[in-house]
Amino acid sequence: MDKKNILNLLAPALLLAALCLPLAATGDNPFLTVPNTPYQTPVFDRIQLAHYLPAMQEGMKRQQAEIDAIVANPKPPTFENTIVALDMSGQLLGEVTAVFYSLLSAATSQPMQDLANELAPLLSTHSDNIALNDRLFARVKGVYDRRSKLKLDPVQRYLLENTYRGFVRSGALLDEKQKDRLREINKEHSLLALKFSDNVLAETNSSFIVIADKGDLAGLPDGVVVEAAEAAKAMDLAGKWVFTAQKTSWIPFLQYSPRRDLRQALYECFIMRGDRDNDKDNKAVLQKLLVLREERYRLLGYKTPADYYLEPRMAKTPAAVNDFLMRLWKPALAQSRAEAAELQKLIDEEKGGFPLQSWDWWYYAEKLRKTRYDLDDSELRPYFKLENVQQGMFTLAEKLWGLKFVERKDIPVYDPEVRVTEVREGDGTLLGILYMDFFPRDNKQGGAWSGAFRGTFYKDGKRVIPFATLVGNFTKPTAGTPSLLSIDEALTSFHEFGHALNTLFTDSRYRSNFAPQDSVELPSQIMEHWVLEPEMLKLYARHYQTGEVIPAALVEKLRNSSLFNQGFETVEFLASCFLDMAWHQLESALNVNVSRFERKIMDGIGLIPEILPRWGSTYFTHIHGGYEAGYYSYMWSEVLDCDAFEAFKETSLFDRKTAASFRKHILARLGTEDAMVLYKRFRGREPKVEPLLKKRGLL
Repeated sequence: MDKKNILNLLAPALLLAALCLPLAATGDNPFLTVPNTPYQTPVFDRIQLAHYLPAMQEGMKRQQAEIDAIVANPKPPTFENTIVALDMSGQLLGEVTAVFYSLLSAATSQPMQDLANELAPLLSTHSDNIALNDRLFARVKGVYDRRSKLKLDPVQRYLLENTYRGFVRSGALLDEKQKDRLREINKEHSLLALKFSDNVLAETNSSFIVIADKGDLAGLPDGVVVEAAEAAKAMDLAGKWVFTAQKTSWIPFLQYSPRRDLRQALYECFIMRGDRDNDKDNKAVLQKLLVLREERYRLLGYKTPADYYLEPRMAKTPAAVNDFLMRLWKPALAQSRAEAAELQKLIDEEKGGFPLQSWDWWYYAEKLRKTRYDLDDSELRPYFKLENVQQGMFTLAEKLWGLKFVERKDIPVYDPEVRVTEVREGDGTLLGILYMDFFPRDNKQGGAWSGAFRGTFYKDGKRVIPFATLVGNFTKPTAGTPSLLSIDEALTSFHEFGHALNTLFTDSRYRSNFAPQDSVELPSQIMEHWVLEPEMLKLYARHYQTGEVIPAALVEKLRNSSLFNQGFETVEFLASCFLDMAWHQLESALNVNVSRFERKIMDGIGLIPEILPRWGSTYFTHIHGGYEAGYYSYMWSEVLDCDAFEAFKETSLFDRKTAASFRKHILARLGTEDAMVLYKRFRGREPKVEPLLKKRGLL
């Protein structure tokens, strides 16, 4: 998942209102002095919670002065004195808030969450003060209205058009009464979105099963058992075993435990998050969020939130998204029905005496895979040690673009587990810094994502290097075993590495980035294609004990099983896409029962009862964290990445010329020009959907 800031109305990453607090002495606040670190990276060894507010206050003060100067400029508005000046404003504030909100996800605490709740309405107020500033908008409009007479290149024109559109989409054309109501909505919405995410984190941390009888561990791989014992020990439950709602614990248990009752118990730990009618229940929070969104976008002239969110994206309309999803849904649903019948047959052959349920799917699918392909997850993991997978990512980047990665132990980190590398061009030029944080913690949101402590842009003619992040929740090492990844975890690590490369390769004159949400997964998802290619596996997939390269026979089993369970995987994902779209196409969520609505949508698309959506409504954090009416983006981007990877298959797996073109037109430029224009420059045509259908076995 990509956690880039998509609020592209304003150049700064985040904008905060003035806080009535005394400033700490500049020398005491690491944000307010030039960092004495390599490349001026954040001084995590000095940053304390108390530093954020004063630094944000000073950053706000500086930015407000910059905005005031733009508005008060007696000269007529120009692209440089208005659009570029706005884009370059708030650099200190952007860097402080980038650190704060990155750590709010990766290394949070209750005091930090409390501060975030304090900041949310202030952030909303200040953003609105600028977005709804009539004099500032008048200058922006003055430049926009003369755009046909200005000699702007495509990048400049794209910045101008999106800056103007951002003001309009944020309410610049509303009357004063409407603006006042919009401010109130934005404040309340910002607090509710934080509450939703905080509830999910709390529910995830409190959702687990405890096993006291060693006999109940039958069938589980040794590594899974050891990890569960260590989880129990961390909870002061030594001598027992704990399995959690983190997928690194949840999925292996569902795959291997023959105890159907325990599988159901753990399965429900995951799917019931935010739906337990307790103080962390998210049903009412979700409903309030949706009602506020509906009012917000009606004020702005849109029928539904989906119409608003999709307007600037490649898909453009809800109808286009729904048509796209349904084109994939029909063959995937048929495939999932066939798979369910095969699993039921296996249950019947074993005289199980029960109908297949959603908590049975992983267990019997794993059995069937082992029977059909003589392959199981525990046989593969020894060849995917985390460090080897990491080196595989680096090797791929070196082969495609000549990059070099140099570990740095002298750059401060926010947690001892974080690893830092310099990323350099083949000629030695520093491209940027990469922070990697791989393992789950109680103070860390679930899932995986990539972002940045600082993006890249040009200042005084020089490129400011980015500080990219790669964050995951992968299988942890145990006392006697290193971190051994599942295939899914290996794919996820390459995926997030692709996002990080996008951040590192970005070569933009300006700080603003307007990549459509349904294009941003292209740089990440294309990297997944290399992971299981035989030629690539030989370069990094080595047994963690013997160093043996993954055997050709095992690679062949992987290839033979590549389409196995694709109906299930596609259907559970698409079901969440339909759910996301349905919530955002509502004209009124005021009296909607969350549980019944979700069931109605699933019944309406014909979802079989043996499969549930990958993400349920009460823990669907994507749709409150930048993917509103946009979860389909992963699949939309998959059309792009499958078609783009065909360009490599048409030449060679590590073709430098194709890689250079992909970097030039996509990785370096995405968000600075129209996404389809950029794609056609790379591919010479629009993408075809057939490579995606072929990859998923849906032709």
